[in-house]
Amino acid sequence: MDFFLPSGKSSKKSESGDLKWWQLSLIGVGCTIGTGFFLGSAIGIKITGPSIVFSFILAALGTYIVYNLLAKMTAEDPQEGSFCYYANKAYGKWAGFSCGWNYWCSNILIMGSQLTALSILTRFWFPHVPLWVFAAGYAILSIIVVLTGNKGFDKVEDLFAVIKTAAIIMFIILAAAALSGVIDGDARHPGFPGSSGDWFPEGFKGFWSSLIYAFYAYGGIEVIGLMATRLKKKEDAPKAGIIMLIVLVIIYVISLGLAVYMASHGAFNEKESPFVTAMDKYNLAFFPHVFNAAIIIAGFSTMTASLFGVTALLVTMANDGDAPAVFSKKIKKWKDLPLPSLGLATAGLIASIVTALLLPGKIYEYITTAAGILILFNWSFIIISALRILENKVFGKIMAAAGLLLILAAVSGTLIEKSIRLGFFVSLIFVALIAIVALIMQKKVWKKEGGSSC
Repeated sequence: MDFFLPSGKSSKKSESGDLKWWQLSLIGVGCTIGTGFFLGSAIGIKITGPSIVFSFILAALGTYIVYNLLAKMTAEDPQEGSFCYYANKAYGKWAGFSCGWNYWCSNILIMGSQLTALSILTRFWFPHVPLWVFAAGYAILSIIVVLTGNKGFDKVEDLFAVIKTAAIIMFIILAAAALSGVIDGDARHPGFPGSSGDWFPEGFKGFWSSLIYAFYAYGGIEVIGLMATRLKKKEDAPKAGIIMLIVLVIIYVISLGLAVYMASHGAFNEKESPFVTAMDKYNLAFFPHVFNAAIIIAGFSTMTASLFGVTALLVTMANDGDAPAVFSKKIKKWKDLPLPSLGLATAGLIASIVTALLLPGKIYEYITTAAGILILFNWSFIIISALRILENKVFGKIMAAAGLLLILAAVSGTLIEKSIRLGFFVSLIFVALIAIVALIMQKKVWKKEGGSSC
């Protein structure tokens, strides 16, 4: 099969894949680095100041805990449904159903967030073109990439991963050159904070609220969990994730550290990348254009990965009875294209375009916050599923508890920051709707079936 994940029930063991561990790591970097880092980090800096660096380190720890547990479950029992299958295996149909649809909704929001950001960034060159025009264009391009199947998707994401990583490295090199005096500029850098007040200009409350944006920047491990079944050696899944996270932490922390060193806390805003803000006082006319293009590529990459992920997962969910059977149907004449599944995801993209047209103001912050919270709900499912499925020693249980505490801190932090609080309630609406449907399914369908699909 050439398109998406292997077909069949998620209870079926995955066949031998074609990916090496380093290829999965590279795809992971490509799926992860997006506007959540390039733009979302600016919101985080605005909320907390230089301490955003600590937020990203804590988020990296939480991400490692989640991925490590997911990878262990994948290595022990590789399945197409990944985290949804494990939730089902651990707690029953309601858990697998809720986990799958929560992931679907979170990625629809992510695509909306990315589309909005891409459209705003493209207006840097074309200020008079309506947002919805760019949103529609990027949505069509994303669908085309997904239609190329696994091989086309892998090649595109590999290329995007190199471009995005190169953009961050370019900033690090230019920032180092600027600080060493190689590049002339009229800039006075605030430098390293000299006190706790400088590190946390908005207090502990601001730091707490910034955690959601740090976690959001690491979002993407779910796609890697789904793709881990395509590894030649399933036992390499933990290694692929660890290398991916090490690369991300290094480039995230160094680049953000340089950004907050070079520009004052008040200079950052959600409409401009913190790296563009940091280099603003230097006469580098090309930098905003090049970096803006890199951010667009990053956003398009993560949006396409989300579209790929939700389309693949919905097919598996339909096969398992967690979605209408129509979504499992494929067109064999075209690489087994799951047209109904892709069609539903496209409908979500269209809804995002309409939203971007009607509410262009604060919508990026709200959607980003809601998407980040829904992702963390899924991460919580991964942790509690692993606690039941795996044989965890004392240290493993402590690490799992630490992961849950970090996720709780990130989610609760959105409640205390007025500018992003609405995103929390948006996420609750999605969770409530999924819970209601799951309750109806439990009483009307699953109870009659008398068992789970795992």
